[in-house]
Amino acid sequence: MKRVEIPSRFFFSTPPAPCPYLENRLERKVVTLLAGEDPDGLHNTLSHAGFRRSQDLAYRPACDGCSACIPIRVRATDFRLKKSFRRIWKANSDITARILPSRASREHFELFHRYLQSRHSEGGMVDMDYIDYQAMVEESPVRSRLVEFRKDDGSLFAVCLIDLMEDGLSLVYSYFDPEEDKRSPGSFLILWHISEAERQGLPYVYLGYWIDQSPKMAYKKRFYPSEILTRDGWQLISE
Repeated sequence: MKRVEIPSRFFFSTPPAPCPYLENRLERKVVTLLAGEDPDGLHNTLSHAGFRRSQDLAYRPACDGCSACIPIRVRATDFRLKKSFRRIWKANSDITARILPSRASREHFELFHRYLQSRHSEGGMVDMDYIDYQAMVEESPVRSRLVEFRKDDGSLFAVCLIDLMEDGLSLVYSYFDPEEDKRSPGSFLILWHISEAERQGLPYVYLGYWIDQSPKMAYKKRFYPSEILTRDGWQLISE
């Protein structure tokens, strides 16, 4: 497999902080600013090397003695709906999606806040106010969009912040109505983006980090065929 060459630039290490996914562990990140004449090109290169974006920064875990966070992407053009995914797709057949400019709105923020209070009440993001949310959505130096999902009655179901890459769609952050758990909204949002990537002729959907030991992050391996980033490059993993 072809290895990714990271361009020469300034990288910084964050101080240790409690890991949000694994108990009794500390996380550190390597970060760099997405700046220069071609931030989209830089973002693509760093994403291929396992980095993720947060506003105008690209980051990757660099934790001492731990390599649990593994970059993962789905092969959209090879993906097929298995039985459980067909049920989820059918259960959400009334949902309509629109791709919008990445602009914050009060309606989206209210859903975002309800989602955090329900799903991540102990996380640091729950204290974000509207200005913080607006920065998360709008302060992007690369091609980004919001995908808005609504039910037939017009009510807001979910929102995804995504980055548009040369070879795929990258899911930056997704949130949904916490009262819609029976629909498996998290899985549905990934399925929709896989379908959209295939429609656009894009080979991949980047899901961030797969953490096998974390219930919050282990589910990503279910979307097969998928690839993980190893020392020898991106490699297909078994179902």
